[in-house]
Amino acid sequence: MEIDGSYGEGGGQLLRTALAIAALTGEPLKVDRIRAGRRQPGLQPQHLTAVRAAARICNALLEGDRLNSPQIVFAPQLPPQPGSYTFDVSQAAKRGSAGAVSLLLQTVLLPLALAGGPSQVTLCGGTHVAWSPSFDYLKRVYLPALARMGIAAKIQIEKWGWYPVGGGEVKATIAGEAGELHGLDLVQRGSLLRIRGMSASSNLPKHIRTRQESAALQALRSRGVNARIDQVDAPSKGQGTTVFLWAESENASAGFTSLGELGKPAERVAEEAAGELLAYLDGTAALDRHVADQLVLPAALASGATDFTCEEITSHLVTVAWVVNQFFPGRVHVEGVEGRPGRCRVGVDH
Repeated sequence: MEIDGSYGEGGGQLLRTALAIAALTGEPLKVDRIRAGRRQPGLQPQHLTAVRAAARICNALLEGDRLNSPQIVFAPQLPPQPGSYTFDVSQAAKRGSAGAVSLLLQTVLLPLALAGGPSQVTLCGGTHVAWSPSFDYLKRVYLPALARMGIAAKIQIEKWGWYPVGGGEVKATIAGEAGELHGLDLVQRGSLLRIRGMSASSNLPKHIRTRQESAALQALRSRGVNARIDQVDAPSKGQGTTVFLWAESENASAGFTSLGELGKPAERVAEEAAGELLAYLDGTAALDRHVADQLVLPAALASGATDFTCEEITSHLVTVAWVVNQFFPGRVHVEGVEGRPGRCRVGVDH
């Protein structure tokens, strides 16, 4: 299978999706023009680590696995093998790196979930960094959605990793005996059950996370939304701060993250996350914009059809649908216009 790595959104998600499918199917894969349109094209440390992680679990032969490489060839020699694994982004970077561990996990999770035995995976790098799901998002939104499909996995955080130092550590336990995956009906989110939140910081004055909590609660209460928000003093080598809010409904959970940075007031961090949560509540879609593309591949592997609405059709969703359809023609149908609410149907019957 040959994949154009610059297609659509043209980022790492395309590469990770293709790697996961190749590992599961055993089909040799060639990806060229990797991240061709990005400021730093080719394989960066987190992408290179994902390539090597996928290769390790299925003993794949690799070509092009080096930093900045625009092309890889990936040829699995075995089905995905359960076991104990450690994947550390800093090893590829030859220095400290805050490459996202969540994206590494998404590369190997499905192959290991279907591997026929339990796996323990230690992931080292960034746990709360921009342009990637945070640890909390995986725990509260992504993994619960996968659990509804029949995938049993748990994660715990040992150390938090912020940009640019990284140094975070997450341990994942994957049951590995998912069997047949179930399709999901996520057209309606159902009744809202609860709204929870977290204001966390590492190696910064306590008043910062207190101000974040207060500002988030104020923004939500001004719209008649009640929430419980916990403060977390997070162990880390670096400094960082975040607000994460999540809404649990009958059929789905949705999560919203805002990260602090130099010169960004604590109140703004909180208001960004609260604003995204309120926008989701104002709509009717079941899924938030981020989890939608992450569910396409497991849905494509399920025995039954999946049908979901999402608050926004993103370029990530369109790109992942295209990649999956390269391997499984016609299996994913995205309905709607990019940037607007939409619907996605996945399964052999559509």
